[in-house]
Amino acid sequence: MILVLDFGGQYNQLIARRVRENNVYCEVHTALSFEKIRSLKPEGIILTGGPQSVYEKDSLLPPEKIFSLGVPILGICYGAQAMTKILGGEVKPASVREYGKTEVEIIGASKLFKGVEKKSVAWMSHTDRIFSPPENFSVTAATKNCPVAAMENPAQNFFAVQFHPEVVHTVEGAKIFSNFVDICGCKRDWKMSSFVVDTVENLKKKIGGGKVLCALSGGVDSSVAAALLSKAVGKNLTCVFVDHGLLRKNEAVEVEEVFSKFDLNFIKVDAGERFLKKLRGVVEPERKRKIIGEEFIRVFEEVSKKIGAVDFLVQGTIYPDVIESGLGKSAVIKSHHNVGGLPDFVDFKEIVEPLRLLFKDEVRQAGRELGLPEKIVSRQPFPGPGLAIRIIGEVTAEKIKIVQEADAIFREEISSAGVKNLSQYFAALTNMRSVGVMGDGRTYDCAVALRGVLTDDFMTAEAAKIPWEVLSVVANRIVNEIRGVNRVLYDCTSKPPATIEFE
Repeated sequence: MILVLDFGGQYNQLIARRVRENNVYCEVHTALSFEKIRSLKPEGIILTGGPQSVYEKDSLLPPEKIFSLGVPILGICYGAQAMTKILGGEVKPASVREYGKTEVEIIGASKLFKGVEKKSVAWMSHTDRIFSPPENFSVTAATKNCPVAAMENPAQNFFAVQFHPEVVHTVEGAKIFSNFVDICGCKRDWKMSSFVVDTVENLKKKIGGGKVLCALSGGVDSSVAAALLSKAVGKNLTCVFVDHGLLRKNEAVEVEEVFSKFDLNFIKVDAGERFLKKLRGVVEPERKRKIIGEEFIRVFEEVSKKIGAVDFLVQGTIYPDVIESGLGKSAVIKSHHNVGGLPDFVDFKEIVEPLRLLFKDEVRQAGRELGLPEKIVSRQPFPGPGLAIRIIGEVTAEKIKIVQEADAIFREEISSAGVKNLSQYFAALTNMRSVGVMGDGRTYDCAVALRGVLTDDFMTAEAAKIPWEVLSVVANRIVNEIRGVNRVLYDCTSKPPATIEFE
């Protein structure tokens, strides 16, 4: 296992992903004591980026004793600066800050840069920099404005890079992580099959003979979570599907048809009016998410009382949900209804999240290992709060109907045109109204936005280049078939700076 110590940077989740791509297990933790770190027995440690400055009074630093553990340590950005400060070097504000793609030149021999091109593009994002490396460190890379872009103490296997090798913009990043895995002496034998076996065994130990209620949305994450629990506790599992009235067109019927065939003690709860009433007048995205998150919990609590003595609530929370909801000192991007949207009081003994440290593609792999049908495993992601976060502004029954119909048209035409490999695509309703002309008359109606992205991990994404002919057909159908819409837009923004969903 390689341990990632998280100092609050927004790319930190990608570090774990890059390590796992090398078939090495990786855990992310914040603010651990030295004793806890030592007890985890990591083969290597990675110190992540973060928004602080190491010379600030309350800056978060790793325990100094980790440098006496005898394991390789890699510092990235803020992590590199933290290593420098602790080991006696100097960090100060940079006269020229670096953001974005920057050419990095390797200027010294290094195990970390084995096979790496002498000059390549890397992603920089820093306001401070290392001015003086600690004793026994040599500089191994530089940029035009950053003389110490990388440094190392090869005798102790301490390495530091000012750039971010975990992001796709760093061309040689994958090689750097592979080299670090080799330096750590890891066996590269962690596979999803072992994750499934270990997780099932751990769930058996944790739950014992207790009753479990699984929040089943019909999406990939909750379906895989349900399958894991079914293996672990069998008949003690009840799966509850809440139709909150914010699903895609015909989705509630489809989910019920699929999952009522499985031996999961499937229960469907119709709660559309209830959720709509709670959302009346609410326009702020975070409030929407938190209201929906709390109402889900209240429905589950009511069901648990009916079926009797439920100890555990299972959610299909995955790692991007945790990160975007704010992990440790990371910024909150958006509170996912099953993480940051949870109410303060939850009437269950414990919330169980068996997929909490997995990325979306890893969850799909786990689903295949569990024998779930490919139709479920490959299903398009759909947010727990549903169409509420694809409607900008207040949610109303009329707006829900518009988004459902527009989304159905978009999906139908994408399928008809044979457009493949879209990671996620959907229609959303903006809060913009604009002038149009229909039937020789003036209109002042809504604008629908279409979104399509390509991504592996859903932490970064690029806008998909859907053929113009397809978008043109979709736009014509939407404005002709849906009353109240006179304009269709296509969102061509990547993530970052945008998120995949609109709210």
